Amino acid sequence: MKCPFCGHPEHKVVDSRTSAEGVAIRRRRECLACGKRFTTYEHVEEQPLMVIKKDGRREPFDRNKLLSGLTKACEKRPISMDRIEQLADEIEQELSRSFEREAPSREIGERLMQRLRDLDPVAYVRFASVYREFKDAEQFIRELNEMLAKKTR
Repeated sequence: MKCPFCGHPEHKVVDSRTSAEGVAIRRRRECLACGKRFTTYEHVEEQPLMVIKKDGRREPFDRNKLLSGLTKACEKRPISMDRIEQLADEIEQELSRSFEREAPSREIGERLMQRLRDLDPVAYVRFASVYREFKDAEQFIRELNEMLAKKTR
């Protein structure tokens, strides 16, 4: 790193501490050539999670899409926005722990459906019908029967 005043490449660290938010390290440096001081911040470089779509395309993970799908599935159900956002947080954290750089959209959908199944059966069926692209009533009934069979076990 070069001094922002004279461009000299050598300097020394005079003071080092974490930022107020705790997400960076603030360092005061002094140029060994001109003696002027400047501040730098050290941050963890975050790699955005990429989602692998069904057709093979890749796009950045978008929390808003996750929230939108959850909100539509939970519409007119006794589920608060706080709970929906908490569910989105849980899924997002789970994905970042399970996948380093890329996650298949199928995996995201399956995790969402599992959580919705436990939270609210109607929201689950709504989400599943869109996510699994039910083609006819028989597919829909099969899914309901599977859900009911798991519930009675």
